[in-house]
Amino acid sequence: MKRRPRGFATRAIHEGQAPDPVTGAVVPPISLSTTFAQTQVGEHFGYEYSRSGNPTRSAYEQCLASLESAAYGFAFSSGLAAEDAVLRVLRPGDHVVLGNDAYGGTFRLISRVHTTTGISWSAADLHEPGQLSIDWPAATKMVWLESPTNPMLSTFDIEHIVEIAHRRGAIVVVDNTFATPVYQRPLELGADVVVHSATKYLGGHSDVVGGFVAMNDDDGAEQIGFLQNAVGAVPSPFDCYLALRGLKTLELRMERHTANATAIAAWLGEHPAIATVFYPGFSGIVSCRLRGGADAARRFVERTELFTLAESLGAVESLIEIPAAMTHASAAGSPLEVADDLVRLSVGVETVDDLIDDLASALPTS
Repeated sequence: MKRRPRGFATRAIHEGQAPDPVTGAVVPPISLSTTFAQTQVGEHFGYEYSRSGNPTRSAYEQCLASLESAAYGFAFSSGLAAEDAVLRVLRPGDHVVLGNDAYGGTFRLISRVHTTTGISWSAADLHEPGQLSIDWPAATKMVWLESPTNPMLSTFDIEHIVEIAHRRGAIVVVDNTFATPVYQRPLELGADVVVHSATKYLGGHSDVVGGFVAMNDDDGAEQIGFLQNAVGAVPSPFDCYLALRGLKTLELRMERHTANATAIAAWLGEHPAIATVFYPGFSGIVSCRLRGGADAARRFVERTELFTLAESLGAVESLIEIPAAMTHASAAGSPLEVADDLVRLSVGVETVDDLIDDLASALPTS
């Protein structure tokens, strides 16, 4: 009898995580060894040096690749290290089209680091993919987008963007950090590469920094695998253990993040101090603009108690920030500049009534 494919939650708990054959340990052991014995010169048990490969990292890579419907997965020491590896496949003279709403660190990496290698870039509004087709920049080899975007939470027609890019010989990279593979699997929509900041929802507990690249292309995977080893920006075995532990509860946490964020977005939409609310209807990030402008936004984020004023997002505890002055400060004066009255909330999994009470006490009543 042919078995049906295993579900998402089952794979998150079991993929790459069979009981240890030596001890029977249900949780994959943390393999801290930096080097591995060889039976003969050049013959080993699959591992030789921990930068090149590690059993704990392999378990994590196999699990997350499965969740993203990818044949290949590569773990990195941070989200930006993962992005850097993907951008390194470009050559001098190549062009990158970047969505005009994106993480400030991604913008900085492309506009201030990779441009020194001869790469050019431009920003594009991807809400109307047809316009991208009309305004297609010469020498474009890569289209880079987030969906939902950070911090305005726009979503895009990935399939249409892929169709346009592939017709012109470019690849499409999708940052899936906000949606996670629970809500979106861009490779299934035709994207070529998926990147993650594993620091966020994948890890989920504000205790690990990591990045990830997933893909199905054999040649592309060979390039990324080479860069992962040659550059060496790999996560520690303990970081891999923490990220893998986070994956086990990812689906459960995302359900609670979404439920809480949906309720908070609705509540903010009725509050007289809030001018506009941005929420895509899933995941746990809500952005809003205040009627009182930048000063009101600063007073708001500095008065909350359960919502901690801090950068990052996607963990079990709620966070609040002003992107223009914090996570997106590097985009000031660029096409990706963020309004200074915009507040971004990372809604955690606390009791939602407590979170709403916290926001109510921090906002002006009129």
